[in-house]
Amino acid sequence: MSELLQVTLRTTMAVIVLFLLTRLLGKRQVSQLSTFEYITGLSIGNLAAYLSLDTDNHWTLGLAAIIVWVAFSLAIEWIQLKSKRGRDFFDGKATVLIKNGKILEKNLRKERTTSDELLEMLRRNNVFNIDTVEFAILDTSGELNVLLKKEHQPLTPKDIGLAVKPESAPMTVIMDGQVLADSLKKVGLNENWLNAKLKQLGTSPEHIFLAQVDSQNKLYLDPYDRPNRGIH
Repeated sequence: MSELLQVTLRTTMAVIVLFLLTRLLGKRQVSQLSTFEYITGLSIGNLAAYLSLDTDNHWTLGLAAIIVWVAFSLAIEWIQLKSKRGRDFFDGKATVLIKNGKILEKNLRKERTTSDELLEMLRRNNVFNIDTVEFAILDTSGELNVLLKKEHQPLTPKDIGLAVKPESAPMTVIMDGQVLADSLKKVGLNENWLNAKLKQLGTSPEHIFLAQVDSQNKLYLDPYDRPNRGIH
């Protein structure tokens, strides 16, 4: 077997194995990574490269190493699900960086975070005045979550005694020019209703890139051939 063909087959196998094992590890492995998950991702990537390119060694060695890494990751996730101590050990704990408008310098040093970095994280949360902050907590994912003082929080309908109807997530009813009949049924509508709406607007499904219906049966259109977009 030529080296080119061997590398092609090894790479194909590595892609398939990585895909299956990543699905096994779940979505959390792909999104907010803990320290161990980050190390696991790097190591599995290196092992996959070894499995693909190192033709001098047998491919089963690389596959065995990948499986061991995944097994350790699954075991740690199981411990985290069963034990609060396990979660604290592997992921660490959230740290309060600001309390009642006062920066906790000791905690800032503990997290090796500078004042400039803290201010930048606050700006990402649209906070520019530290005095308006009740709590700022650095989560284990590295994300800063901010709670404003009561007097600085946005006014809500509940604050003024205004009753509002419950909202549900908008349902996509057209995607890539194709009508999604099942989605229409979920919101109690049908294709006749949708076609009538589109006819009023002088268009048809094949001209629509994306369309959604909200809980008030308002139709949002994003057409292929017109720049104007909006709610009708």
